Amino acid sequence: MLKALHIVVAGLVLLPALASAEPSAGESLAKKSGCFACHSVQRKVIGPAYKDVAERYDGEKGAADKLALKVKEGGSGVWGSAGMPPQAQLKDEDIHHIVEWILSLK
Repeated sequence: MLKALHIVVAGLVLLPALASAEPSAGESLAKKSGCFACHSVQRKVIGPAYKDVAERYDGEKGAADKLALKVKEGGSGVWGSAGMPPQAQLKDEDIHHIVEWILSLK
């Protein structure tokens, strides 16, 4: 009983800190750039869930560069028939921040 009470108290103490956590630069850029119109962190929308992308490319050498190029140039066929339009208007640096954030979600 005492152990359960400690867990509950610890959760209540940490909850405000978790609620006020600022999004990462990559997440903020993804939201600002409209990426969430077709993607979600947890579930497939038009494109794959970001967690699924992170899992698929987990540990793959060169994954960040490969995905950054895919964002920049667009493509289709990897996650189904829906195509991803090129995002050439985004700065390379911003794309890399977004991709690094996505890959951190594994």
